[in-house]
Amino acid sequence: MLETEGVTKSFGGVHALRGVDFSLAQGEIHALVGENGAGKSTLIKVLTGVYRPDEGTIRFDGREVSFHRPADAQRAGISTIYQEVNLVPLLSVARNIFLGREPRTRLGLVDVAAMNRRAAELVGSLGIDIDVTADLGTLGLGIQQMVALARAVSVDSRVVIMDEPTSSLEAKEVATLFDVARTLAARGVGLVFVSHRLDELWQLCDRVTVLRDGRRVHSGSMAELDRLGLIAHMLGREVAEVAREGATEFGDTHRRDQEPVLTAHGLQVRNRLHGVDLAVRPGEVLGLGGLLGSGRSETVKAVYGALPVRSGSVHVGGRPVRPNSVPHALRAGVALLSEDRKAEGIIADLSVRDNIALAVLPRFSRGGLVAEKRIDALVETFVRRLRIKAASPQQKVRELSGGNQQKVLIARWLCTEPKVFLLDEPTRGIDVGAKAEVQALIDELAEQGLAVVLISSEMDELVEGADRVVVLRDGAVSGELSEDRKTSAALLAALAGAAAEEEGGDE
Repeated sequence: MLETEGVTKSFGGVHALRGVDFSLAQGEIHALVGENGAGKSTLIKVLTGVYRPDEGTIRFDGREVSFHRPADAQRAGISTIYQEVNLVPLLSVARNIFLGREPRTRLGLVDVAAMNRRAAELVGSLGIDIDVTADLGTLGLGIQQMVALARAVSVDSRVVIMDEPTSSLEAKEVATLFDVARTLAARGVGLVFVSHRLDELWQLCDRVTVLRDGRRVHSGSMAELDRLGLIAHMLGREVAEVAREGATEFGDTHRRDQEPVLTAHGLQVRNRLHGVDLAVRPGEVLGLGGLLGSGRSETVKAVYGALPVRSGSVHVGGRPVRPNSVPHALRAGVALLSEDRKAEGIIADLSVRDNIALAVLPRFSRGGLVAEKRIDALVETFVRRLRIKAASPQQKVRELSGGNQQKVLIARWLCTEPKVFLLDEPTRGIDVGAKAEVQALIDELAEQGLAVVLISSEMDELVEGADRVVVLRDGAVSGELSEDRKTSAALLAALAGAAAEEEGGDE
Protein backbone atom coordinates (compact mmCIF):
# COMPACT_ATOMS: atom_id res chain seq x y z
CA MET A 1 0.00 0.00 0.00
CA LEU A 2 2.75 2.47 0.98
CA GLU A 3 6.48 2.11 0.37
CA THR A 4 9.69 4.05 0.14
CA GLU A 5 12.77 3.12 -1.83
CA GLY A 6 16.22 4.58 -1.20
CA VAL A 7 14.89 7.61 0.67
CA THR A 8 17.65 9.98 1.81
CA LYS A 9 17.25 13.23 3.74
CA SER A 10 19.97 15.56 5.03
CA PHE A 11 19.94 18.73 7.11
CA GLY A 12 22.98 20.97 6.87
CA GLY A 13 25.18 18.13 5.67
CA VAL A 14 24.01 15.74 8.43
CA HIS A 15 22.22 12.65 7.14
CA ALA A 16 18.93 11.97 8.96
CA LEU A 17 17.96 9.20 6.52
CA ARG A 18 20.33 7.15 4.37
CA GLY A 19 18.73 5.13 1.57
CA VAL A 20 15.79 3.86 3.64
CA ASP A 21 13.46 1.22 2.22
CA PHE A 22 10.12 0.78 3.97
CA SER A 23 6.87 -0.96 3.05
CA LEU A 24 3.41 -1.14 4.61
CA ALA A 25 0.82 -3.68 3.48
CA GLN A 26 -2.95 -3.31 3.49
CA GLY A 27 -4.47 -4.27 6.86
CA GLU A 28 -1.03 -4.52 8.48
CA ILE A 29 0.11 -2.99 11.78
CA HIS A 30 3.79 -2.20 11.27
CA ALA A 31 6.12 -1.17 14.12
CA LEU A 32 8.74 1.50 13.43
CA VAL A 33 11.41 1.54 16.14
CA GLY A 34 14.83 2.96 16.93
CA GLU A 35 16.59 5.03 19.55
CA ASN A 36 16.59 8.85 19.61
CA GLY A 37 18.14 10.17 16.42
CA ALA A 38 17.59 6.94 14.51
CA GLY A 39 15.45 8.68 11.88
CA LYS A 40 11.90 7.62 12.81
CA SER A 41 10.46 11.13 12.99
CA THR A 42 12.18 12.18 9.78
CA LEU A 43 10.80 9.16 7.91
CA ILE A 44 7.27 9.93 9.18
CA LYS A 45 7.61 13.54 8.06
CA VAL A 46 8.78 12.44 4.62
CA LEU A 47 5.79 10.06 4.33
CA THR A 48 3.36 12.81 5.36
CA GLY A 49 4.67 15.70 3.25
CA VAL A 50 6.35 17.74 5.99
CA TYR A 51 9.72 17.09 4.31
CA ARG A 52 10.56 16.21 0.73
CA PRO A 53 13.27 13.57 0.31
CA ASP A 54 16.60 14.55 -1.23
CA GLU A 55 16.76 11.20 -3.00
CA GLY A 56 14.53 8.16 -3.37
CA THR A 57 10.89 7.53 -4.21
CA ILE A 58 7.59 7.15 -2.36
CA ARG A 59 4.86 4.95 -3.82
CA PHE A 60 1.24 4.84 -2.71
CA ASP A 61 -1.02 2.15 -4.20
CA GLY A 62 1.76 1.33 -6.65
CA ARG A 63 1.98 4.87 -8.03
CA GLU A 64 4.89 7.20 -7.39
CA VAL A 65 3.78 10.22 -5.36
CA SER A 66 5.33 13.50 -4.24
CA PHE A 67 3.72 15.26 -1.29
CA HIS A 68 4.60 18.97 -1.11
CA ARG A 69 2.78 19.57 2.19
CA PRO A 70 0.85 17.57 4.80
CA ALA A 71 -2.50 18.47 3.20
CA ASP A 72 -1.43 16.57 0.06
CA ALA A 73 -0.76 13.42 2.08
CA GLN A 74 -4.06 13.78 3.95
CA ARG A 75 -6.01 14.12 0.69
CA ALA A 76 -4.27 10.99 -0.60
CA GLY A 77 -5.45 9.11 2.50
CA ILE A 78 -2.53 9.27 4.96
CA SER A 79 -3.29 10.53 8.48
CA THR A 80 -1.01 10.96 11.47
CA ILE A 81 -1.92 10.73 15.14
CA TYR A 82 0.69 12.31 17.37
CA GLN A 83 1.66 11.77 20.98
CA GLU A 84 0.23 15.21 21.78
CA VAL A 85 -3.37 15.24 20.55
CA ASN A 86 -3.65 18.04 17.99
CA LEU A 87 -7.40 18.64 18.27
CA VAL A 88 -9.44 21.45 19.87
CA PRO A 89 -10.25 20.76 23.55
CA LEU A 90 -13.00 23.39 23.81
CA LEU A 91 -15.03 21.86 20.97
CA SER A 92 -17.22 18.76 21.22
CA VAL A 93 -16.11 15.31 20.16
CA ALA A 94 -18.36 15.51 17.10
CA ARG A 95 -17.04 18.96 16.09
CA ASN A 96 -13.46 17.67 16.37
CA ILE A 97 -14.18 14.63 14.22
CA PHE A 98 -15.75 16.73 11.44
CA LEU A 99 -13.70 19.92 11.95
CA GLY A 100 -13.56 21.73 8.61
CA ARG A 101 -15.97 19.23 7.02
CA GLU A 102 -19.13 19.82 9.07
CA PRO A 103 -22.41 18.76 7.43
CA ARG A 104 -24.47 21.79 6.42
CA THR A 105 -28.15 22.65 6.15
CA ARG A 106 -29.66 24.17 3.03
CA LEU A 107 -29.02 27.60 4.52
CA GLY A 108 -25.30 26.85 4.91
CA LEU A 109 -25.44 26.48 8.70
CA VAL A 110 -23.79 23.59 10.54
CA ASP A 111 -26.28 20.71 10.80
CA VAL A 112 -25.50 19.89 14.45
CA ALA A 113 -28.03 17.04 14.68
CA ALA A 114 -26.67 15.31 11.57
CA MET A 115 -23.08 15.85 12.72
CA ASN A 116 -23.75 14.36 16.16
CA ARG A 117 -25.61 11.41 14.66
CA ARG A 118 -22.83 10.60 12.19
CA ALA A 119 -20.16 11.02 14.88
CA ALA A 120 -22.05 8.67 17.23
CA GLU A 121 -22.35 6.06 14.46
CA LEU A 122 -18.65 6.36 13.67
CA VAL A 123 -17.33 6.01 17.25
CA GLY A 124 -19.84 3.23 17.89
CA SER A 125 -18.56 1.27 14.90
CA LEU A 126 -15.08 1.48 16.42
CA GLY A 127 -16.29 0.18 19.78
CA ILE A 128 -15.84 3.53 21.54
CA ASP A 129 -18.52 4.39 24.12
CA ILE A 130 -18.51 8.18 24.57
CA ASP A 131 -20.88 11.12 24.46
CA VAL A 132 -20.05 12.88 21.20
CA THR A 133 -21.59 16.15 22.46
CA ALA A 134 -19.10 16.38 25.35
CA ASP A 135 -16.21 18.86 25.10
CA LEU A 136 -13.05 16.99 24.13
CA GLY A 137 -11.01 18.63 26.89
CA THR A 138 -13.21 17.07 29.58
CA LEU A 139 -12.24 13.55 28.49
CA GLY A 140 -9.14 11.53 29.33
CA LEU A 141 -6.09 11.38 27.08
CA GLY A 142 -6.93 7.84 26.02
CA ILE A 143 -10.36 8.86 24.74
CA GLN A 144 -8.85 11.91 23.04
CA GLN A 145 -6.43 9.63 21.18
CA MET A 146 -9.36 7.49 20.04
CA VAL A 147 -11.24 10.58 18.86
CA ALA A 148 -8.16 11.42 16.78
CA LEU A 149 -8.35 7.89 15.34
CA ALA A 150 -12.06 8.35 14.62
CA ARG A 151 -11.29 11.59 12.77
CA ALA A 152 -8.70 9.76 10.65
CA VAL A 153 -11.32 7.15 9.76
CA SER A 154 -13.90 9.84 8.97
CA VAL A 155 -11.71 11.24 6.22
CA ASP A 156 -11.37 7.75 4.68
CA SER A 157 -7.72 7.40 5.60
CA ARG A 158 -6.16 4.25 4.19
CA VAL A 159 -2.93 4.69 6.16
CA VAL A 160 -2.78 5.85 9.78
CA ILE A 161 0.56 6.66 11.41
CA MET A 162 0.46 6.51 15.22
CA ASP A 163 3.46 8.32 16.73
CA GLU A 164 3.89 7.38 20.43
CA PRO A 165 0.12 7.30 21.04
CA THR A 166 0.33 5.36 24.33
CA SER A 167 3.04 7.31 26.15
CA SER A 168 0.61 9.08 28.51
CA LEU A 169 -2.13 6.44 28.72
CA GLU A 170 -3.21 4.11 31.51
CA ALA A 171 -3.20 0.34 30.84
CA LYS A 172 -6.99 0.24 30.34
CA GLU A 173 -6.84 3.11 27.83
CA VAL A 174 -4.00 1.38 25.96
CA ALA A 175 -6.08 -1.81 25.68
CA THR A 176 -9.02 0.14 24.23
CA LEU A 177 -6.76 1.97 21.78
CA PHE A 178 -5.32 -1.35 20.62
CA ASP A 179 -8.84 -2.73 20.06
CA VAL A 180 -9.64 0.26 17.84
CA ALA A 181 -6.35 -0.19 15.93
CA ARG A 182 -7.15 -3.88 15.31
CA THR A 183 -10.64 -2.93 14.11
CA LEU A 184 -9.13 -0.53 11.58
CA ALA A 185 -6.60 -3.12 10.39
CA ALA A 186 -9.41 -5.66 9.92
CA ARG A 187 -11.06 -3.13 7.57
CA GLY A 188 -7.92 -2.95 5.45
CA VAL A 189 -6.37 0.21 6.91
CA GLY A 190 -2.57 0.04 7.16
CA LEU A 191 -1.14 1.32 10.44
CA VAL A 192 2.40 2.42 11.29
CA PHE A 193 2.94 2.21 15.05
CA VAL A 194 5.79 4.03 16.82
CA SER A 195 6.30 3.26 20.52
CA HIS A 196 9.12 3.18 23.04
CA ARG A 197 7.21 0.59 25.07
CA LEU A 198 8.68 -2.49 23.43
CA ASP A 199 6.31 -5.00 25.04
CA GLU A 200 3.44 -3.31 23.21
CA LEU A 201 4.95 -4.19 19.85
CA TRP A 202 4.41 -7.93 20.30
CA GLN A 203 0.87 -7.32 21.54
CA LEU A 204 -0.17 -5.32 18.49
CA CYS A 205 2.17 -5.41 15.53
CA ASP A 206 2.60 -7.83 12.63
CA ARG A 207 5.96 -6.63 11.32
CA VAL A 208 8.76 -4.33 12.46
CA THR A 209 11.29 -2.06 10.81
CA VAL A 210 14.31 -0.96 12.86
CA LEU A 211 16.21 2.23 12.09
CA ARG A 212 19.66 3.11 13.43
CA ASP A 213 21.66 6.21 12.54
CA GLY A 214 19.32 6.97 9.64
CA ARG A 215 19.58 3.49 8.07
CA ARG A 216 17.22 0.55 7.98
CA VAL A 217 19.03 -2.23 9.82
CA HIS A 218 16.22 -4.79 10.06
CA SER A 219 12.75 -5.50 8.74
CA GLY A 220 10.72 -8.62 9.36
CA SER A 221 8.00 -10.39 11.30
CA MET A 222 7.52 -9.52 14.97
CA ALA A 223 6.94 -13.20 15.72
CA GLU A 224 10.43 -14.09 14.48
CA LEU A 225 12.21 -11.58 16.72
CA ASP A 226 12.58 -11.65 20.51
CA ARG A 227 13.15 -8.67 22.79
CA LEU A 228 16.89 -9.26 23.01
CA GLY A 229 17.23 -9.44 19.23
CA LEU A 230 15.22 -6.27 18.73
CA ILE A 231 17.35 -4.30 21.18
CA ALA A 232 20.53 -5.69 19.62
CA HIS A 233 19.38 -4.32 16.24
CA MET A 234 18.48 -0.94 17.78
CA LEU A 235 21.83 -0.54 19.50
CA GLY A 236 24.06 -2.26 16.95
CA ARG A 237 25.22 -5.14 19.11
CA GLU A 238 25.63 -8.86 18.49
CA VAL A 239 23.08 -11.08 20.19
CA ALA A 240 25.64 -13.90 20.52
CA GLU A 241 27.79 -11.61 22.66
CA VAL A 242 24.92 -11.07 25.07
CA ALA A 243 24.17 -14.75 25.47
CA ARG A 244 27.48 -15.22 27.29
CA GLU A 245 26.75 -12.72 30.07
CA GLY A 246 23.84 -11.57 32.20
CA ALA A 247 23.06 -8.74 34.59
CA THR A 248 23.38 -9.00 38.33
CA GLU A 249 20.27 -8.24 40.28
CA PHE A 250 21.14 -5.54 42.81
CA GLY A 251 24.80 -6.45 43.05
CA ASP A 252 27.57 -5.13 45.30
CA THR A 253 27.48 -1.38 45.91
CA HIS A 254 30.50 0.81 45.33
CA ARG A 255 32.37 2.43 48.23
CA ARG A 256 30.56 0.64 51.05
CA ASP A 257 32.60 2.58 53.59
CA GLN A 258 30.83 5.87 52.82
CA GLU A 259 27.26 6.90 53.46
CA PRO A 260 25.27 7.93 50.35
CA VAL A 261 25.05 11.67 49.79
CA LEU A 262 21.86 11.19 47.76
CA THR A 263 19.12 8.65 48.44
CA ALA A 264 15.81 8.43 46.63
CA HIS A 265 13.21 5.94 47.78
CA GLY A 266 9.95 4.83 46.18
CA LEU A 267 9.66 7.61 43.58
CA GLN A 268 6.25 7.43 41.94
CA VAL A 269 5.24 9.62 38.99
CA ARG A 270 1.92 9.05 37.25
CA ASN A 271 2.35 6.76 34.22
CA ARG A 272 6.13 7.25 34.32
CA LEU A 273 7.86 6.01 37.48
CA HIS A 274 6.87 3.10 39.68
CA GLY A 275 8.81 3.05 42.95
CA VAL A 276 12.36 3.94 41.86
CA ASP A 277 15.13 3.68 44.48
CA LEU A 278 18.62 5.21 44.09
CA ALA A 279 21.66 5.79 46.29
CA VAL A 280 24.84 7.67 45.28
CA ARG A 281 27.97 8.08 47.37
CA PRO A 282 30.51 10.94 47.40
CA GLY A 283 32.97 10.57 44.55
CA GLU A 284 30.84 8.00 42.77
CA VAL A 285 29.51 8.12 39.21
CA LEU A 286 26.23 6.22 39.10
CA GLY A 287 25.04 5.39 35.60
CA LEU A 288 21.36 5.20 34.70
CA GLY A 289 20.81 2.79 31.83
CA GLY A 290 17.65 2.10 29.89
CA LEU A 291 16.01 2.48 26.54
CA LEU A 292 14.00 5.46 25.40
CA GLY A 293 10.96 5.68 27.68
CA SER A 294 12.48 3.60 30.48
CA GLY A 295 12.23 6.49 32.96
CA ARG A 296 15.84 7.73 33.10
CA SER A 297 15.13 11.44 32.52
CA GLU A 298 11.98 11.26 34.62
CA THR A 299 13.99 9.88 37.55
CA VAL A 300 16.50 12.73 37.66
CA LYS A 301 13.75 15.32 37.12
CA ALA A 302 11.80 13.82 40.01
CA VAL A 303 14.90 13.99 42.25
CA TYR A 304 15.39 17.62 41.17
CA GLY A 305 11.78 18.54 41.88
CA ALA A 306 11.02 19.34 38.24
CA LEU A 307 8.52 16.51 37.83
CA PRO A 308 5.59 16.14 40.25
CA VAL A 309 5.92 12.97 42.32
CA ARG A 310 2.88 11.24 43.78
CA SER A 311 4.90 9.58 46.53
CA GLY A 312 8.48 8.81 47.54
CA SER A 313 11.29 10.68 49.26
CA VAL A 314 14.65 12.26 48.43
CA HIS A 315 17.42 12.91 50.98
CA VAL A 316 20.68 14.80 50.43
CA GLY A 317 23.31 14.52 53.14
CA GLY A 318 20.75 12.75 55.34
CA ARG A 319 18.28 15.64 55.18
CA PRO A 320 14.93 15.44 53.37
CA VAL A 321 14.43 17.48 50.21
CA ARG A 322 11.00 19.02 49.81
CA PRO A 323 9.21 17.18 46.97
CA ASN A 324 8.29 19.00 43.76
CA SER A 325 10.43 22.04 44.63
CA VAL A 326 13.35 22.95 42.37
CA PRO A 327 14.46 25.86 44.62
CA HIS A 328 14.62 23.55 47.64
CA ALA A 329 16.58 20.93 45.68
CA LEU A 330 19.04 23.62 44.56
CA ARG A 331 19.51 24.83 48.12
CA ALA A 332 20.06 21.24 49.23
CA GLY A 333 22.91 20.93 46.72
CA VAL A 334 21.30 19.20 43.72
CA ALA A 335 22.04 20.39 40.16
CA LEU A 336 20.54 19.08 36.92
CA LEU A 337 22.01 19.32 33.42
CA SER A 338 18.93 18.57 31.29
CA GLU A 339 18.91 16.47 28.14
CA ASP A 340 17.68 19.21 25.80
CA ARG A 341 20.16 22.05 26.21
CA LYS A 342 18.37 24.26 23.65
CA ALA A 343 14.86 23.99 25.11
CA GLU A 344 15.73 23.59 28.82
CA GLY A 345 19.25 24.94 29.17
CA ILE A 346 20.88 27.79 27.31
CA ILE A 347 19.26 31.16 26.73
CA ALA A 348 20.54 31.70 23.23
CA ASP A 349 20.49 35.50 23.07
CA LEU A 350 22.26 36.01 26.39
CA SER A 351 26.04 36.12 26.68
CA VAL A 352 28.28 33.34 27.95
CA ARG A 353 28.71 35.34 31.16
CA ASP A 354 25.01 35.81 31.78
CA ASN A 355 24.20 32.17 31.03
CA ILE A 356 26.77 31.01 33.56
CA ALA A 357 25.72 33.56 36.18
CA LEU A 358 21.99 32.80 36.11
CA ALA A 359 22.02 30.17 38.85
CA VAL A 360 24.06 32.28 41.30
CA LEU A 361 22.37 35.66 40.86
CA PRO A 362 20.43 35.33 44.15
CA ARG A 363 23.69 34.67 45.99
CA PHE A 364 25.45 37.64 44.41
CA SER A 365 22.60 40.13 44.78
CA ARG A 366 21.50 42.26 47.71
CA GLY A 367 18.77 44.87 47.79
CA GLY A 368 18.31 44.56 44.05
CA LEU A 369 21.99 45.30 43.33
CA VAL A 370 24.20 42.72 41.66
CA ALA A 371 27.87 42.29 42.59
CA GLU A 372 29.09 42.50 39.00
CA LYS A 373 32.82 42.23 39.78
CA ARG A 374 32.35 39.08 41.85
CA ILE A 375 30.31 37.53 39.05
CA ASP A 376 32.94 38.49 36.46
CA ALA A 377 35.66 36.84 38.56
CA LEU A 378 33.60 33.65 39.02
CA VAL A 379 32.75 33.42 35.33
CA GLU A 380 36.38 33.96 34.35
CA THR A 381 37.40 31.13 36.69
CA PHE A 382 35.02 28.63 35.12
CA VAL A 383 35.69 29.72 31.53
CA ARG A 384 39.35 28.99 32.19
CA ARG A 385 38.77 25.81 34.22
CA LEU A 386 36.44 24.24 31.63
CA ARG A 387 38.40 25.63 28.67
CA ILE A 388 35.31 27.23 27.13
CA LYS A 389 36.26 28.56 23.70
CA ALA A 390 34.64 31.97 23.27
CA ALA A 391 35.85 35.30 21.93
CA SER A 392 35.00 36.78 25.34
CA PRO A 393 32.51 36.17 28.18
CA GLN A 394 30.29 38.75 26.45
CA GLN A 395 29.89 36.65 23.30
CA LYS A 396 26.33 35.36 22.71
CA VAL A 397 26.11 31.72 23.67
CA ARG A 398 24.23 30.79 20.47
CA GLU A 399 27.41 31.59 18.53
CA LEU A 400 29.35 28.84 20.30
CA SER A 401 29.73 25.22 19.20
CA GLY A 402 27.49 22.58 20.78
CA GLY A 403 30.34 21.33 22.95
CA ASN A 404 31.11 24.78 24.30
CA GLN A 405 27.41 25.45 24.95
CA GLN A 406 27.36 22.27 27.01
CA LYS A 407 30.40 23.46 28.97
CA VAL A 408 28.64 26.77 29.67
CA LEU A 409 25.72 24.87 31.21
CA ILE A 410 28.05 22.68 33.27
CA ALA A 411 29.80 25.85 34.48
CA ARG A 412 26.43 27.36 35.44
CA TRP A 413 25.67 24.50 37.81
CA LEU A 414 29.19 24.10 39.16
CA CYS A 415 28.95 27.74 40.29
CA THR A 416 26.24 26.61 42.74
CA GLU A 417 28.78 24.29 44.44
CA PRO A 418 26.49 21.22 44.25
CA LYS A 419 26.81 18.04 46.27
CA VAL A 420 25.00 16.00 43.62
CA PHE A 421 25.23 16.59 39.87
CA LEU A 422 22.56 14.97 37.67
CA LEU A 423 23.81 14.77 34.07
CA ASP A 424 21.25 13.82 31.41
CA GLU A 425 22.98 12.95 28.11
CA PRO A 426 25.88 15.40 28.68
CA THR A 427 27.73 14.38 25.49
CA ARG A 428 24.80 14.19 23.06
CA GLY A 429 25.20 16.28 19.91
CA ILE A 430 28.80 17.38 20.49
CA ASP A 431 31.91 16.47 18.54
CA VAL A 432 34.43 13.81 19.54
CA GLY A 433 36.95 16.25 21.00
CA ALA A 434 34.38 18.06 23.15
CA LYS A 435 32.92 14.70 24.23
CA ALA A 436 36.30 13.57 25.52
CA GLU A 437 36.70 16.83 27.43
CA VAL A 438 33.27 16.49 29.07
CA GLN A 439 33.97 12.87 30.00
CA ALA A 440 37.29 13.85 31.54
CA LEU A 441 35.55 16.64 33.48
CA ILE A 442 33.03 14.16 34.92
CA ASP A 443 35.92 12.00 36.15
CA GLU A 444 37.60 15.06 37.65
CA LEU A 445 34.41 16.11 39.49
CA ALA A 446 34.00 12.63 40.95
CA GLU A 447 37.63 12.59 42.10
CA GLN A 448 36.93 15.84 43.95
CA GLY A 449 34.13 14.11 45.89
CA LEU A 450 31.06 15.16 43.91
CA ALA A 451 28.28 12.56 43.61
CA VAL A 452 27.37 12.21 39.92
CA VAL A 453 24.38 10.56 38.25
CA LEU A 454 25.09 9.98 34.55
CA ILE A 455 22.48 9.21 31.91
CA SER A 456 23.71 8.18 28.47
CA SER A 457 22.25 6.32 25.51
CA GLU A 458 25.76 5.19 24.60
CA MET A 459 26.49 1.91 26.36
CA ASP A 460 30.26 2.33 26.14
CA GLU A 461 29.99 5.68 27.90
CA LEU A 462 28.10 4.12 30.80
CA VAL A 463 30.38 1.09 31.02
CA GLU A 464 33.59 3.13 30.91
CA GLY A 465 32.43 6.24 32.77
CA ALA A 466 30.26 4.91 35.61
CA ASP A 467 31.21 3.01 38.75
CA ARG A 468 27.82 1.27 38.89
CA VAL A 469 24.90 1.16 36.49
CA VAL A 470 21.27 1.02 37.61
CA VAL A 471 19.07 -0.27 34.82
CA LEU A 472 15.54 1.06 34.38
CA ARG A 473 12.77 -0.54 32.39
CA ASP A 474 9.21 0.78 32.03
CA GLY A 475 9.67 3.24 34.89
CA ALA A 476 11.09 0.78 37.43
CA VAL A 477 14.52 -0.47 38.46
CA SER A 478 15.06 -3.84 36.76
CA GLY A 479 18.59 -4.52 37.95
CA GLU A 480 22.02 -3.20 38.80
CA LEU A 481 25.49 -3.81 37.39
CA SER A 482 28.21 -3.64 39.99
CA GLU A 483 31.74 -2.59 39.09
CA ASP A 484 33.04 -6.13 38.58
CA ARG A 485 30.15 -7.12 36.26
CA LYS A 486 29.92 -3.88 34.30
CA THR A 487 30.38 -4.86 30.63
CA SER A 488 28.62 -3.88 27.42
CA ALA A 489 27.22 -7.39 27.03
CA ALA A 490 25.89 -7.46 30.59
CA LEU A 491 24.32 -4.02 30.14
CA LEU A 492 22.63 -5.09 26.92
CA ALA A 493 21.29 -8.19 28.64
CA ALA A 494 19.90 -6.02 31.43
CA LEU A 495 18.28 -3.64 28.95
CA ALA A 496 16.59 -6.62 27.33
CA GLY A 497 15.32 -7.82 30.71
CA ALA A 498 17.53 -10.92 30.86
CA ALA A 499 17.29 -12.51 34.30
CA ALA A 500 20.36 -13.18 36.38
CA GLU A 501 19.19 -16.69 37.22
CA GLU A 502 19.79 -17.70 33.59
CA GLU A 503 23.45 -17.16 34.30
CA GLY A 504 23.31 -19.26 37.49
CA GLY A 505 21.73 -18.71 40.86
CA ASP A 506 24.79 -17.62 42.83
CA GLU A 507 24.43 -13.85 42.49
